[in-house]
Amino acid sequence: MAVDLSKYRNIGIFAHVDAGKTTTTERILKLTGKIHKIGEVHNGESTMDFMEQEAERGITIQSAATTCKWSGHRLNVIDTPGHVDFTIEVYRSLKVLDGGIAVFCGSGGVEPQSETNWRYANESKVSRIIFVNKLDRIGVDLFRVIRQIKSILGANPLMMALPIGIEDEFKGCVDLLTRRAWIWDNDSDTTAFRLADAPVPMSEQIEKYREILVETALEQDDDLMEKYLDGEEPSVKDIQKCIRRGTLNMDFFPTYCGSAFKDKGIQMILDAVVAYLPSPEEVDPQSEVDEEGNATGKFSVVAVDKPLRALAFKIMDDRFGALTFIRIYSGILNRGDTILNTFTGKTERVGRMVEMHADDRNELYAAQAGDIIAIVGMKDVQTGHTLCDPKHPATLEPMVFPDPVISIAIAPVDKSGIEKMGVAIGKMVKEDPSFRVETDQESGETIIKGMGELHLDIKIDILKRTHGIEVSSGAPQVAYRETITKRIVDSYTHKKQSGGSGQFGKIDYIIEPGEPGSGFEFKSTVTGGSVPREFWSAIELGFKKMKDYGVLAGFPCVDFKVTLFDGAFHSVDSSTIAFELAAMAAYRQSMPHAGARLIEPIMKVDVFTPEGYVGDVIGDLNRRRGMIRSQNATSTGMRINGEVPLGQMFGYIGSLRTITSGRGQFSMEFLHYNPCPHNVAEKVIKETKEVKNIKRKIK
Repeated sequence: MAVDLSKYRNIGIFAHVDAGKTTTTERILKLTGKIHKIGEVHNGESTMDFMEQEAERGITIQSAATTCKWSGHRLNVIDTPGHVDFTIEVYRSLKVLDGGIAVFCGSGGVEPQSETNWRYANESKVSRIIFVNKLDRIGVDLFRVIRQIKSILGANPLMMALPIGIEDEFKGCVDLLTRRAWIWDNDSDTTAFRLADAPVPMSEQIEKYREILVETALEQDDDLMEKYLDGEEPSVKDIQKCIRRGTLNMDFFPTYCGSAFKDKGIQMILDAVVAYLPSPEEVDPQSEVDEEGNATGKFSVVAVDKPLRALAFKIMDDRFGALTFIRIYSGILNRGDTILNTFTGKTERVGRMVEMHADDRNELYAAQAGDIIAIVGMKDVQTGHTLCDPKHPATLEPMVFPDPVISIAIAPVDKSGIEKMGVAIGKMVKEDPSFRVETDQESGETIIKGMGELHLDIKIDILKRTHGIEVSSGAPQVAYRETITKRIVDSYTHKKQSGGSGQFGKIDYIIEPGEPGSGFEFKSTVTGGSVPREFWSAIELGFKKMKDYGVLAGFPCVDFKVTLFDGAFHSVDSSTIAFELAAMAAYRQSMPHAGARLIEPIMKVDVFTPEGYVGDVIGDLNRRRGMIRSQNATSTGMRINGEVPLGQMFGYIGSLRTITSGRGQFSMEFLHYNPCPHNVAEKVIKETKEVKNIKRKIK
């Protein structure tokens, strides 16, 4: 039987590292009766951090999902990582959530990752409430954090509660709306609280902030504001309606305070989630796209009675098998249903569905619009794929993931681990779209790419511990290329006689520079049959085989054109292999005279930095031979676009974090190849030849 969607809340909890996200989640689970023993992050026992690496390091690495109930509402909760290297987990969680709880440390305030997460949430149009945590710590300052939220994030926090006492004396909060005090004074049962009258010494402060609260809220309703200005006090219910409307519009963000570790203030947060964050029906519907990814103008409306639409947002391989986490936007999904993956065009039968609680699961027989569940054993589904009713196909707007910013070469210590490593990495790539793998064509090395050094460190740790594969790691080479600058007209004759039929093939050809980005082009202008048409493809294949071996340092040669204009053949001795060998030899003969030049990959770099560090960031990019193309101000900083050689970008994330006190972010993608400066080319050629000599000696 369908459940009332207005009673659903799909929420995420996100913040900077160590602001208390996971502890807040643990307290929510305790208060909602989902768990009976609270596990502490600092003891490595939290419910939501179930990976070994998470327990050891005291950080969240992958987003964990759970479901609980509060005040008759169903809460689907996702606890996300805070470390910059795992922001992909925040990004994809925000894609499928309707609301969020932004947690800030009462002493740390708005920290670097808070900015990134806030920016992602703005882009995803996710309504939020704010929780300023750790008010029981020494050195906290709630109002400093509020000022930072305004100045750094460009947000409008709406104070909903004031602390009673601070640091060691923190014992409760005053609800500004009701003017009632929530007091937690039972140390043996921190979940118990009592409601009391607000402390008299706080009266002036309470009235000051309550007036700001009421006036800000009533801006959402002209009629109520008019009555208020005429001296009529609005009811608490009317104010709450206005707060809800403003929260959904993201005009302001209801702001609470407390201490998750001491269980103080979490009940108020849960009440706020129910009162102010949207149900699945109250958020913008998901837009649909065509096969090319262009918007169709159609939308998938959240409703139980519409055809099935679901988005796969996470793949996880655990001890029970492959899990595909999905958010159902419309329709009902039953066990045994056949669903269509519009990306692959294939249908799959739903075998088992489960409701997740971190790494535990409850079997389900049906799920509906608004639910976040996991399907066991899906084969060809990847993150961002749409699953739908085969009779009513549609594709939801997919997720766009940032490109990796760092890469290293890895190899199994034991040769027998090669196949095992391939299978393990395949699973890891499916689970994490920001983790990529490729084989370096020049060296044959396996290159893994990720969002930062910690990201790749964790991946190597998972390979070792989870999959039992010992690997060694090193640094990869930049993918340099070679090209030519001169036009060469030449001829080559391949002639071989060894008794019986021999080999003969003569080609007259032109080798010349091509357009940048054109790769390799071949054409024949032969007329009169001097080189029969059936041999042309063999000649093209010969040049194609050789273009991977440049004459300067052995890098592939690109952006050149070969034109066959004449030649000769023998009716008996000519063959496809003879002309192929002629072309290969012609390449070796002519390319050293064609003005070979080393070219390097140029990356389009997008850097985000707070305004105070712009000069230092630009100076650093210039030192890396970067060209700055544009600077654009945002509400939280400056976005700098430029072009920088890839060879200068290794280790950049560390430098950027140092320059910007950890607050800078960047992404980059391949743009084009450019000629290397003479001194750089000489150095690369020398180093490459030395490496090849060493490898040759080892062999």
